[in-house]
Amino acid sequence: MASDYDTALPSIRQVQSLIKSQIVVEMKLMTGDSLTGRLGWQDSNCVCLIDESDRSTTIWRQAIAYLRPRVREIRDE
Repeated sequence: MASDYDTALPSIRQVQSLIKSQIVVEMKLMTGDSLTGRLGWQDSNCVCLIDESDRSTTIWRQAIAYLRPRVREIRDE
């Protein structure tokens, strides 16, 4: 059985880079819900999002509308 997990794809490499760097990401789901956390792992079907309480949530790739690194707000002190 062949795997759909093609590491030559830019999207797979980008997610892998976010996993390695442990950057906080914003994930928008097809339902309109927005989740924030660090990516723990990915496979051909799902990704794991780890929230600020270290709770892991497995999310089906088909449920994701978009994923982007979260930009920290710059505050004047």
